[in-house]
Amino acid sequence: MMLETLPLFHRLQGQPVIILGQGEAAEAKRRLVERAGAVVFDDMQAGIDRCARLAFIAYEDRGAAEADALRLRGAGLLVNVVDQPDLCDFTTPSILDRSPVLIAVGTGGVSAGLAKQLRLRLEALLPESLGALARGLGDARSALRARFPDMKERRRALDAALAQGCVLDPLEAGSAGRIEGWLAGADAPQGGVVEIILRSDDPDDLTLREARLLGSADGIVHDAHVPPAILARARADAVRIVGDAVPDEAGLWLRLRGV
Repeated sequence: MMLETLPLFHRLQGQPVIILGQGEAAEAKRRLVERAGAVVFDDMQAGIDRCARLAFIAYEDRGAAEADALRLRGAGLLVNVVDQPDLCDFTTPSILDRSPVLIAVGTGGVSAGLAKQLRLRLEALLPESLGALARGLGDARSALRARFPDMKERRRALDAALAQGCVLDPLEAGSAGRIEGWLAGADAPQGGVVEIILRSDDPDDLTLREARLLGSADGIVHDAHVPPAILARARADAVRIVGDAVPDEAGLWLRLRGV
């Protein structure tokens, strides 16, 4: 399946960002980028001279916005034109902040209201302690690598611990406090080969176990009948092989058979 846009997280601390226009729309973009630590320029040329990479335009006049967007692109910037998605190189999502965890909900500029409502639903699901869990895992990175030198084993151990209902479940408020104890006794789950025979081409028909296996497998061997929508549920860096024979390699492998 093709992504219509590619979500990216930009580090803007101390970086110049151009914001052109007046009114609430321009102020909203200013607040957003200043929250990320950017230095705002409201003069186009001054921002270009400071090597800005991003620009926001909040004009009511579409012709003026299109002209300035063209000039900015010519200078190598990515441009967002407020309320004009067809003129945008990028859009700004609705952001759920559990720093250092950030969840961005976007609709490609189609409906900011929908993105906001989805973000509000997620706000209710994700505890404030999620950031503490992320920081704890970051602090434990060296110890985790020492216990599991093999990257695949390390990934499987983390996947198992972070799964729903498990010791480091991200949706449980106390998970951050259990990292040290988990790491002291953690063993990597065994690899091997698991076969999944699909019942339909609809990824929503996958069981929770099948979806979890797709999201954690190191490699997938599948026949030509497995649709892209199913394969899209796998890890982006998982090896994909069309065929039947599973390579004699360590790790967790899935053999997928289509309908």
